[in-house]
Amino acid sequence: MGGRISSDLIRGHIDTMILRVLYENDNYGYEIMKAIYRNSDENYDLKEPSLYTSLKRLESQKMISSYWGDESQGGRRKYYKITPLGLKAYHSAVEEWNIARDLIDKLIKGGNCNE
Repeated sequence: MGGRISSDLIRGHIDTMILRVLYENDNYGYEIMKAIYRNSDENYDLKEPSLYTSLKRLESQKMISSYWGDESQGGRRKYYKITPLGLKAYHSAVEEWNIARDLIDKLIKGGNCNE
C-alpha cells in the first residue's frame, strides 16, 4: 500500500471495519484494534477513543451485542458479537463502497481506471 493513509479518508468507514472484524468472530476491544492494524498491512492504527465510540454506536443501533467473557487469567473482557442486523448492514456497506469506489475512480482517474 505504501505509506500511512489519511485518517480523514477512513473515518466514515470505521463502523464497517469493526463489523468486518466481528464478521470473522466475536472479539474484544484491544484485539479488534490489532486486527484492523494487521488487516491494513500496518498502515492504519485505529485509536482507542474512535474504537469505543463506534462500538457504543453500533451497540445502540443493535448492529452488535456485547457479553462478558469468562477469563481465567486477568480481568474479564467485554466481547462484541455481530447481530443479524449488523451482518445486513455490513453487506450493504460493502456494496455501497464498491459503487462509490468505482465512481470515484472514474471521477479522479478519468475514463480509463487502469492508468
